[in-house]
Amino acid sequence: MHHTALLLILLIIIAFALLSRRISASLISLPMVFMAAGMGLGALTPDLVPMDMQQELTQVIAEITLIIVLFADASVVKLKSLRQNLAIPLRMLLIGMPLTVLLGTLMAKWVSPEAAWGTAMLVAAILTPTDAALGQAVVSSPSVPERIRQSINVESGLNDGLAVPVILASALLAVAATGTEVADAPNNLWTFALLQLTLGPLVGVLFGWGFARLLDAAIDRGYVTVIYQGILFLALAFLIYLVAETVGGNGFIAVFLGGLTFGNQLRHDTTFIEEFMESEGQLLTIATFLIFGAVMVPLALSHASWKTVALALMYLSVIRMIPIWISLTGLGLSAYEKTFLGWFGPRGLASILFALLIYDQYPIPGSDEILACVVLTVMISVVLHGVSAQPMAQRFVGSGAAKDAPVKQAPPGH
Repeated sequence: MHHTALLLILLIIIAFALLSRRISASLISLPMVFMAAGMGLGALTPDLVPMDMQQELTQVIAEITLIIVLFADASVVKLKSLRQNLAIPLRMLLIGMPLTVLLGTLMAKWVSPEAAWGTAMLVAAILTPTDAALGQAVVSSPSVPERIRQSINVESGLNDGLAVPVILASALLAVAATGTEVADAPNNLWTFALLQLTLGPLVGVLFGWGFARLLDAAIDRGYVTVIYQGILFLALAFLIYLVAETVGGNGFIAVFLGGLTFGNQLRHDTTFIEEFMESEGQLLTIATFLIFGAVMVPLALSHASWKTVALALMYLSVIRMIPIWISLTGLGLSAYEKTFLGWFGPRGLASILFALLIYDQYPIPGSDEILACVVLTVMISVVLHGVSAQPMAQRFVGSGAAKDAPVKQAPPGH
């Protein structure tokens, strides 16, 4: 049966490859296809992945994919263009993100009044980070203005790491409400947060700059082949993540800022990054959503209720869009641009990863329902954001919003 399942997976991948151009021009996305394939395979072969390995395997693949996607996406962001419109992602991160956590906490508590406030905030914090992988169709679309694409990219690259201290704090509050202690909890949460948000960026920038200089020198002397430039790129992403985590920084923030520094400091051609993401990066995304569909979706559906479905829909709409609208007020963006930025906050790898980490390490009441809510949100996001990406991107074509004018800056004192 396992050989049959593997055969089916390979046939699906080959069929998708043969039809990839047609599919990319349609409303169907790669995550949609392989999540559905995973769900089908999970139903046909429920023992495809041993029970004791399911969550660990999903967590490892999601973490690997997220590291590579963050590093690669950041590497192609051009700082010169980003500086002109930096106010957009900064406001989304510094105003929109806290408001999203606040509104999400209130909504979760309203839907489940019996839940502790820490649990409500935990759900909100896990579902606030957006996903770079699911946003690829928009981020890579030439129809979408560059300032909008880069804002989505930067937001999704940094909000994963910014969410970690909030997730940990809310998990500890949720556990404290039960009178239970957590052995591995940090001694001082403020110190933990400070180290996460300072050492992570420091490691990312230093390693990104240093290895860009090193690679430039190797290329100048003819020491390195194009193939091994891609291998160095891959190894550097994991090196930055591991070093940042080892010294107490946030690995995801380090990886994104490392990629941003590396891509902008490298003097030579960086097409090897795009070529890497079009091959190895896509294979990792395929593996992630196959496992997600086969393992996580059945688990979520078994614990789903009207509450989890209602919260999933709210987190993808009002809980996300209202705070983003508020955060972008006064920047001179059109109503459609603010709607677009508010809607394209897909949930994916980061939310899955954080939910699994909390599920394994913290004895929180209702953890099965929390995991179900997160997985359902990602599942619905894969479909809704996949279907809406092309039509909404095309609306920019020929409109005034398609022009990349710098955003208005708020006057001093405002």
